[in-house]
Amino acid sequence: MAWASGRSWWRIVSVGRGLGFMALWLILAGLACLFWAPRDLPAAPQQENAGAPRGVEPQGLKAEETLIAANDLLFIQVFDVEQMTREYRVSATGTVDFPLLAGPVQVAGLTPQQAAQALAQKCIAEGVLSRPQISVTVRESRLHAVAVAGAVKNPQIYPVFGRISLLDILTQAGGVADDAGSTVTITRGEVSRRVLAAGADPAGAGEEAKPASVPATVNINLQRLLEHGDPNSNLEVYPGDRVTVQRAGIVYVVGAVIRAGAYRLTEANQDMTVLKALALAGSLGPFAKAKKAVLLRPNTSAPQGREEIAINLQAMLRGNVADRPLQSNDILFVPDSGMMKALHRGADLAGMGISYAGAAAIVQ
Repeated sequence: MAWASGRSWWRIVSVGRGLGFMALWLILAGLACLFWAPRDLPAAPQQENAGAPRGVEPQGLKAEETLIAANDLLFIQVFDVEQMTREYRVSATGTVDFPLLAGPVQVAGLTPQQAAQALAQKCIAEGVLSRPQISVTVRESRLHAVAVAGAVKNPQIYPVFGRISLLDILTQAGGVADDAGSTVTITRGEVSRRVLAAGADPAGAGEEAKPASVPATVNINLQRLLEHGDPNSNLEVYPGDRVTVQRAGIVYVVGAVIRAGAYRLTEANQDMTVLKALALAGSLGPFAKAKKAVLLRPNTSAPQGREEIAINLQAMLRGNVADRPLQSNDILFVPDSGMMKALHRGADLAGMGISYAGAAAIVQ
């Protein structure tokens, strides 16, 4: 009797073990089916708006999105297919020639993720790959860059795939150069005009967010931005914009002055005049011919490319003649009196047997 009970118990345990193994096998099989099941790719981007970039609604465009443009250099990686993984150049028409596909694939106007989906769907549709896993990265792009030019330490084109502040892009360019003026100009590109017109960034752009008031260029006071940290001057810069730091104008004071040289037209010296330039040069020298000064001004219509304007500094210093404004690249030339120099030198050399008359003869 005991033996029969033990035998029954052993049968129950055996059946239980069998059922457990079967349940475990069913669970593993289910997981395998889920793992190896074909993945449904999302539908291709709709292209209802012919005037807008493909795959991106105009009102939904964000500055952080990277849109592929013509002539961009893409790195396309096809997992487990090394022959297809390499760099591809987008054509002028916005297409990419992908290996084994019957025709080119349109990628301009798409984000890298959308371009990867379009390539994958094309490969599946033409039977090239059954379950493609593709990634697209933008390596080079003229559209997604900001050109920084003018009076900066490292003027060049900087890759920018999203918005960036004016101060940050100037920092990337190494800061402003020593000859920087007081104005920086932002020339808006296609992306920034579209974003600002759509009102996507009203807080950062201020009045520019209104569609009717998006200017092609914006001038910023560089001194207020750098020295005072004016937040209203630190505008957002977008891919495709151009930032130009204007160089300070220069006037030259040469001849019989205390400190001859070039003087920058900084914000403090924007309204430069003859007397201001003379003050910066330390005033007239002891032998200056103040009545015979000449202002040399560039003029393409003049015979030698410049005009000569007579300046009576003596009368101007006395207030008998009005001060005259200067322009960038003007040259104020103050001649000296050669005879006075010779006479002064003759007096110094009198003890050496050289007379005034001899000194005058030498000058003549």
